[in-house]
Amino acid sequence: MVDTLAYLFTTVIVIAIPACYIARIAKKTRRAKTRRKEAIDKGQVEPVSLYPKIDPIRCIGTAACVPVCPEGDILGILNGSAELVSPTKCIGHGACEAACPVDAITLVFGTEHRGVEIPFVSETFETNVEGIYIAGELGGMGLIRNAMKQGKEAVDYIGQSLSKGYKNVHDIAIVGAGPADIAATLQAQKNKLKYINLEQDDIGGTVLSYPRQKLVMTQPMEIPLYGKVKFREIIKEELMDLWADVLKKTGVEIRTKEKVESVERQNGFFRIRSSKGEYLAQRVLLAIGRRGTPRKLGVSGEKSSKVAYCLLEPEQYRGRKVLVVGGGDSAIEAALSLSEQRGTQVTLSYRKNIFSRIKEMNENRLNNALAAGQITSILESNVVEIKRHVVAIQQNGDVKSIPNDYVLIFAGGELPSEFLKKMGIRVEKKFGQR
Repeated sequence: MVDTLAYLFTTVIVIAIPACYIARIAKKTRRAKTRRKEAIDKGQVEPVSLYPKIDPIRCIGTAACVPVCPEGDILGILNGSAELVSPTKCIGHGACEAACPVDAITLVFGTEHRGVEIPFVSETFETNVEGIYIAGELGGMGLIRNAMKQGKEAVDYIGQSLSKGYKNVHDIAIVGAGPADIAATLQAQKNKLKYINLEQDDIGGTVLSYPRQKLVMTQPMEIPLYGKVKFREIIKEELMDLWADVLKKTGVEIRTKEKVESVERQNGFFRIRSSKGEYLAQRVLLAIGRRGTPRKLGVSGEKSSKVAYCLLEPEQYRGRKVLVVGGGDSAIEAALSLSEQRGTQVTLSYRKNIFSRIKEMNENRLNNALAAGQITSILESNVVEIKRHVVAIQQNGDVKSIPNDYVLIFAGGELPSEFLKKMGIRVEKKFGQR
């Protein structure tokens, strides 16, 4: 009798464990199919920046990549292989690539249909011009945590190639003061390198142009000379305060309001000419933003003082009629910030019929604001003329004028191609490539 019960118990366990596993996999598969269908129905099938490309032949379907993403259900297992089920929600954390046990995931730029211009950079962050390196947003790494990691690693690689004993020559000239630049400068000081950091604006780089209260980080990070920052979520103002504290406690020097005008090779070194002087350096690290110049609409009246390309203080538009042009996260976040100001009338103009490249959180907030009448959207539209008190907008072949006080344009930025070209740096267009 005891043997029979033991046999039955063992049989139940043997059957139950696989059954539970199969049921769990089936549940995850259904969830992944639902997420993918939602993305397709909304037209959200194009990744915004860096994203994982899965080799279905290598992938063995362990799902190790699925739960590690801080952004949620970005990857799923379909037909026994990992697949990007929420493409536009991916922001390039890269945790999935590290978690894959068989190296089936590669982080790439661009898609088969949409190319992304990226300067050529080797695995050591060196460009095709020997001695000039690129890290951070300019190289396509927009995520703050990853950009800072790149800045640190680039300086480590640079340190391995330096010669000693040069007087009046810096080991490294760092251009910019965004996340990658700050990390690079800290690492340079940690490694006891003779450095100079030049920034045309102020500490923060591209982050300075973000709207107030914007969530900018969702993961902890390690800062050279400072230690680990354990915040799970950081908004713009908190990050700026953090950087100010880092610079104060570490004593690193960043020369702000000093624009780099040219970088030329001279007698084995690089001569850096800025708005305030000239410097010599063995190596140059460029960690400037990709938006060298905001992309213009090219319409009449765009040079008016009522037109801007970033939103810093939403309060200044209180009680005004504001048109926001664009359909990316920056445009949506600006429109939402403006809609929270008392008496501000916000209109959002976008050339496509859906907002297909925005984060899920922004999408939900926008839908709520539209339903509440806080924002008016004009889809499949283009601004054709900006006048003093109105803006002319074309939609479905018809042109209508809407009352307007200010126009904020978020049409992206143009790569500082001319600046790179003068240095001889090659720019490549990536179509789903590393």
